[in-house]
Amino acid sequence: MLARLIEWSVRNVFLVLVMAIAITAAGIYAVARTPLDALPDLSDVQVIVFTEVPGQAPQVVEDQVTYPLTTAMLAVPKSKVVRGFSFFGASFVYVIFEDGTDIYWARSRVLEYLNFASKKLPEGVTPTLGPDATGVGWVYQYVLEGEQWSLDQLRAIQDWYVRYQLTKAPGVAEVASVGGFVRQYSVTVDPGRLRQYGIPLSRISEVIASSNRDVGGRVLEMAETEYMIRGRGYLRGIEDIEQLVVKAEDGTPVLVGDLARVELVPDERRGVTELNGEGEVVGGIAVARYGENALTVIDGIKQKIAEIGPGLPEGVSIRTVYDRSDLIHRAIATLRWTLLEESVIVALVCIVFLFHVRSALVAIIMLPVGVLIAFLAMRLLGMNSNIMSLGGIAIAIGAMVDAAIVMIENAHKHIERDDGTKPRIQLIIDACREVGPALFFSLLIITVSFLPVFALEAQEGRLFHPLAFTKTFAMAGGALLSVTLVPVLMLLFVRGKILPEAKNPVNRFLIAIYRPVIAVVLKHKAATLVLALVALLGTAWPASRLGSEFMPTLNEGTLLYMPASLPGMSVTKAAELLQQQDRIIKTFPEVESVFGKAGRALTATDPAPLEMFETVINLKPEDQWREGMTIDALIAEMDTALQFPGVANSWTMPIKARTDMLATGIRTPIGIKVFGTDLGEMERLAKEIEAAVRTVPGTTSAYAERLTGGFYLDIEPDRRQLARYNLPVGELQDVIAAALGGEMVTTTVEGRERFGVIVRYPRELRDSPETIAQQVLVPTMDGAQIPLGELAHVTVRKGAPSIRTENALLSAYIYVDTRDPDMGAYVRSAQEAVAQSVTFPPGYYATWSGQYEYMQRAIAKMKIVVPVTLSLIFLLLYLNFRRVTESLIVMLSVPFALVGGVWLMWALDYNLSVAVAVGFIALAGVAAETGVVMLIYLDHALEARAKDREAKGEALTLADITDAIVEGAVERVRPKMMTVVAIMAGLLPIMWSTGTGSEVMRRIAAPMVGGMVSSTILTLVVIPVIYALVKRRELLGPRAQAVPVAGLSEAAR
Repeated sequence: MLARLIEWSVRNVFLVLVMAIAITAAGIYAVARTPLDALPDLSDVQVIVFTEVPGQAPQVVEDQVTYPLTTAMLAVPKSKVVRGFSFFGASFVYVIFEDGTDIYWARSRVLEYLNFASKKLPEGVTPTLGPDATGVGWVYQYVLEGEQWSLDQLRAIQDWYVRYQLTKAPGVAEVASVGGFVRQYSVTVDPGRLRQYGIPLSRISEVIASSNRDVGGRVLEMAETEYMIRGRGYLRGIEDIEQLVVKAEDGTPVLVGDLARVELVPDERRGVTELNGEGEVVGGIAVARYGENALTVIDGIKQKIAEIGPGLPEGVSIRTVYDRSDLIHRAIATLRWTLLEESVIVALVCIVFLFHVRSALVAIIMLPVGVLIAFLAMRLLGMNSNIMSLGGIAIAIGAMVDAAIVMIENAHKHIERDDGTKPRIQLIIDACREVGPALFFSLLIITVSFLPVFALEAQEGRLFHPLAFTKTFAMAGGALLSVTLVPVLMLLFVRGKILPEAKNPVNRFLIAIYRPVIAVVLKHKAATLVLALVALLGTAWPASRLGSEFMPTLNEGTLLYMPASLPGMSVTKAAELLQQQDRIIKTFPEVESVFGKAGRALTATDPAPLEMFETVINLKPEDQWREGMTIDALIAEMDTALQFPGVANSWTMPIKARTDMLATGIRTPIGIKVFGTDLGEMERLAKEIEAAVRTVPGTTSAYAERLTGGFYLDIEPDRRQLARYNLPVGELQDVIAAALGGEMVTTTVEGRERFGVIVRYPRELRDSPETIAQQVLVPTMDGAQIPLGELAHVTVRKGAPSIRTENALLSAYIYVDTRDPDMGAYVRSAQEAVAQSVTFPPGYYATWSGQYEYMQRAIAKMKIVVPVTLSLIFLLLYLNFRRVTESLIVMLSVPFALVGGVWLMWALDYNLSVAVAVGFIALAGVAAETGVVMLIYLDHALEARAKDREAKGEALTLADITDAIVEGAVERVRPKMMTVVAIMAGLLPIMWSTGTGSEVMRRIAAPMVGGMVSSTILTLVVIPVIYALVKRRELLGPRAQAVPVAGLSEAAR
């Protein structure tokens, strides 16, 4: 069928060219329209349930809100894990779904279960769904600057103007505010005055709440005109609140202003932001919607910022502090340049080997068409252009032109041997038909051998699937073009003066080197095979010294410094420490800007306690760094400079941190999760594990979350005393909530802005347990006011600063950071240390998580994937050769390809990782292809000898087999070396690339380059020896008489 397709293509030149031009035009359109991104979105599908519980302690939030919600969410279909976080005043429940779940289906399912679960929650507590954002959706962060403007004014501009306008940008799920101060009206009540007038605290709250509303009175018709009636009652400032009447005594009104001080104050805050160590700022975080293209979203935000700029007050400006589009442009530029370099090098290889520019044009024209086919397929599947999808094309470029090179070379051979009797078109058809089908199969082997990469799942699957898709598209495109467009281009370009093979300097050089080698190995077959076996076994030494990691770290060009400190830190202290850290970081000459955040932003996508810092460090371009400085050296320097007591440093990068935290809940490379039933016991175990891990060589920091490090002021009702005064417990609790907590009673409406009003006691009457016991008054039924201390016990205790659960089980996290490149060995050492020094009581256990969790999953999957790959290759070889012996000879290329791959990995000091495994999978197919090319020529040479003997009525001899091998191997060394050099030349630009994304791509290319070297030596030296032994056995065996027919493969015939 393939032979017929080749012939049809050559005889229908116009049609094939029209189709090629159409594909090229469609491919160019696809390239222009394909969205750009740095990386595929590695985050899981998540739905967040966020509940505000103002003023409530973490234990109360856990018992009343988080636990009922997490238990309800466990039954949501396709949910993988349910994580609960209970903080002061807020509950977060993260429902993580299985791969491939539609996010809007997931949200509707969660909403369905939420309707049922919300009935179990306290009155007035309303859970809401978080934004439909991707886990790595923090694509753009900015701050508002204005020297003449206070933090509360800037926050009001951000909350009521900037935030809403930017939310309207296409693809934005939400814009979150962080930092600065939110204004609120504080009605600070004097308890002495309340006692004097006999007014309970609750009365002031009732009056303010009922006095803040506008009403409508329908319409009134006067003089044929309709007037709408409205009762204006909104509170519009401090004076309005002060003038409210609480009661009247003997005709004299008692106003709120007589009983309390009304002032504008900052609301309680759980998040602080800081810029460059210069002081606090007001910031905003733009969160991209799930499935949206990050670059498009960022461009839309920037357009919106330019639009709203004139509407900002004088002196206020917006400054970018994190912009992912820089990373995207850098990553794509790296890959585009690499693709261009590869194409030029492959073209040069064709010209040098063929010594005929016109012939080289066949491969040079076919290459971009094949690449455009891959882009067209990407566009049709809705894939982005990112470093992985472009990387798939990059590693395929060399192999794509293999078929074209061999077919051109074969055409040269046919034209050279022609005596002028055959028409040129027939010569081209014969040349293509002779090797085309087998080459198509060899390209198909490369294509199919990569399919097991699709079996990878979760984060590594999402990372490598685009690469597997595009490599498959590119190779499939190359295979298709090799039997359609290439023969047509050969007809058009393979003409003019073609240098005979005997005069080609490259060919003469290769034959001069190779002929003595093949003579020696055919003479010493046993010794050759023994040496080959020794080389194979010798690989065990470097293989045993290779480290292991999940994935090489992708340098995003931006660092994320995430120190963890002890809980119980006040907002004031957090702001002070954050500024100190930022000031130190800004002193490094490589640093462009530093944007620090302590606590959480006003978004459900940020479940961060106040003691958790996230500092985004934007770095200058590397050409502006100090001489010899690397990213690892810079992190090490910064880490040394940022040693604060009670602070555990950890370093990562923004996208990576978000992905890791979402997938496993762990923000460091390695994490340990302790599960149990009692927080105190879990904290003891976590501290023991922390101490054990610190002793392991390679640990840079280990930090166990403090589960009971929060401080509580407990007010426990004395039920006997309450009974004596005829007071229910509820009334006492209401006074505590209002007097101490500052109950929000209403919200003022001031134009487009809204501010809360709270009623509470003065600070000096609630700043210590003693004053609270003496000064906070509880009204009784008969109007008396009783001090709180007489009705309750006020005590200071320690408790949970925040509570974390996973699938409704209490959990404690130990964060471990290591600069040890061999993560697998490090974790094994750490596990041994923990096993020796920590004993778990019944009901308590620990699991190892973070990147290590992914690595274990990937290893388990590879144990299945690799044998499947080899089986597929063997099956395709058998379909091509129809003989087990030939297929097994080619399969020998695969273990020998490993030899060079492993040695090069060891020489470059690369660890085994998923990227390396993908490189080895790609190598298996390419190595098999070189074996196929060698076998084609050996079979052709032997077939020619068999035909000569058959014509003379003689049988094949051993000398014939040796001569055929010398002819097939030595005389045809040029096409074999061309295919190998083209593949390696195509990979070299990846090996020497240093731009964004090169860390991953180099580790895919390294095993392929090293493996191609050893595989080529095997193909040129060992395969002829094995082939000679197999054919010799067939000749001397019982089937000797059948050799001229049965000894030849289907492909050769």
